[in-house]
Amino acid sequence: MADASVKDQSVSVRVEDGVAVITVSNPPVNALSQAVRQGLAEAIAKIAPDPGVEAAVVIGAGNVFIAGADVREFGKPPLPPFLPDVIAVLEGAAKPVVAAIHGVALGGGLEVALGCHFRIADAKAKMGFPEVNLGIIPGAGGTQRLPRIAGIAAAVDLITSGRQVNAKEAKALGLIDEIADGDLLTAAKAFAKSKVGAPLPRISERPVPPAPTADFFETETAKVKRTARGQESPVRALEALKAAVDLPYADGLKRERAIFQELRESDQAKALRHVFFAERAVSKVPGLESSKPRKVETIAVIGGGTMGAGIATAALRSGLTVKMIEADDAAVARGRANVEKNLDGFVSRGRMTAESKTEHMGRFGATTDYGATGDVDLAIEAVFEDMGVKKDVFKKLDAAMKPGTVLATNTSYLDIDEIAASTKRAGDVIGLHFFSPAHVMRLLEIVKADKTDSDVIATGFDLARKLGKTGVLSGVCDGFIGNRILAKTRKQADYMIEDGAMPWDVDKAVESWGMAMGPFRVMDLAGLDISWAMRKRQAATRDPNERYVAIADRICEQGWFGQKTGRGWYIYEDGKPKPNPDVEAIILDESAKKGIARRAIAPDEIQKRILYAMINEGARILEEGIARRPLDIDMVEVHGYGFPRWRGGPMEQADIVGLPNVLATIREYAKADAKFWTPAELLETLVADGKTFAEMNG
Repeated sequence: MADASVKDQSVSVRVEDGVAVITVSNPPVNALSQAVRQGLAEAIAKIAPDPGVEAAVVIGAGNVFIAGADVREFGKPPLPPFLPDVIAVLEGAAKPVVAAIHGVALGGGLEVALGCHFRIADAKAKMGFPEVNLGIIPGAGGTQRLPRIAGIAAAVDLITSGRQVNAKEAKALGLIDEIADGDLLTAAKAFAKSKVGAPLPRISERPVPPAPTADFFETETAKVKRTARGQESPVRALEALKAAVDLPYADGLKRERAIFQELRESDQAKALRHVFFAERAVSKVPGLESSKPRKVETIAVIGGGTMGAGIATAALRSGLTVKMIEADDAAVARGRANVEKNLDGFVSRGRMTAESKTEHMGRFGATTDYGATGDVDLAIEAVFEDMGVKKDVFKKLDAAMKPGTVLATNTSYLDIDEIAASTKRAGDVIGLHFFSPAHVMRLLEIVKADKTDSDVIATGFDLARKLGKTGVLSGVCDGFIGNRILAKTRKQADYMIEDGAMPWDVDKAVESWGMAMGPFRVMDLAGLDISWAMRKRQAATRDPNERYVAIADRICEQGWFGQKTGRGWYIYEDGKPKPNPDVEAIILDESAKKGIARRAIAPDEIQKRILYAMINEGARILEEGIARRPLDIDMVEVHGYGFPRWRGGPMEQADIVGLPNVLATIREYAKADAKFWTPAELLETLVADGKTFAEMNG
């Protein structure tokens, strides 16, 4: 075999100067498919008896070492050879085997590297165990080998967080032996040759260094449970890591594998797999495959407040040139200061250099002159949520901007068709609904009006990609996807506090279920005056037969608008929320006015009523075509509203619970409140046909 080239599907072997170069080639990320696993095992078997081979280097083709499991095998029965067995073959080789890491070595890829005798990495390489983000743990020795080479504290940090480390940190932790100076393969071959005849270190044979403290695992378990907020995989990862300390390697490996297999079949892993695929599918909108985005290099942002400055910051961070338009010179100065403050935040957190900030600000300009927008490619309006104000802005933009410029509104609720009608170019108008803070939050609702051109929609998705955001297509309705569902959940939360719960009871129950924040804490954060203005706007058209809860209105009448005024549903002292006793008095008074006999509402009921309100409204949104697929709704909730990733989103969660169970519970709730809990026709149809929301995703 010496000096010959041997290929085995996704793995090839060639011998160069006594070193077998084993190349994994499974584009785009060299994932560990069944063919790759088999190829690796066969490669070692082939070189073992060959006297012309003294050592081996395992390397990935292209720009990546091995990025982990093959997503095409997710959710399917695993096929042999299994990865732990393949890694045992690598580690058991009688000749030096060196992993040459470039790009990334993630999950199973890093487990393969740790199974090799030595590891050398390119200076730009990154490594990590992201399995917890898919609801599982490393299942091929990662939790057993990593503590043996990096220590238990580092192993707990890396595996329970899923974070990646660069080559420099990996070297400091002991994950790699060297950082290559120059060409990686050349360095790896030289390194491999230097180890011929030397003892072959096998990580599995090393002892685990002792934990730093006697109560290490108790302390770490408590910490991980707090941050996991109900997600199982980080906690179970700790269990596997403790097995590395307490058990011999072989027994620890069995324990790891058992936990891995339990988690792989769990609802949480199913939900996280759904999110993984949905994040990749959400921008692939059926019917838009042939639509090409318009060029966007320079944008205008109308408004320099919190939202406008956030949008401008995100655009600058993506390399765009930004022109901000404000009403007067004082507002221009405030807008510029807001953008600088945002960028200073990145500098202070070490995510941007001072020099980079200066470069960013060099692409930023602010003025009161709409004429300055004449040469921009896209304009985003981010002014006060008032139809008259927004239409006035669009008339000015329509007059000033060149043909083909995209005109976007950041409205949260207002009718974009009406806004578009105020221009002579309705086809160029689209909704780009950012979430605050816009330079941090990942969701971007891309709202198609009746006359929006398809290439303008494609431009919205292209902009989302440039800004590092998850774009989701929505149709026009009051609140679009996210705020329309939010309005329903807030209404249900209002009903529950009038019926017997307190705001902090609702928040605690929802947060213990995994939501990032409860509805009342969210309202305080956003500002109660925003939703109050919306309710006043809707008052004239509100159904007189609909139950209306006036508690929030009474709070706003006191001038309590949440965190920005130091008081809302909660009182904010030293930045920490405490229940507002005056709110409790208002709640009890409102319940008494309506003659409501208050009752205790259990956390389980609170959680179900919030979740099922989301599901039922989500089904209506699908019925009406506002969202095209259930996954679009799930991505809005996960990326914009704090819905736990490990629950998958409300529509995925409905499938997990079972649509018949969801419908039965909604019908039970409808006995007490038929107005709110009328089941969506789509939900009833799916149950009758024995189908799921997942089947609507295609």
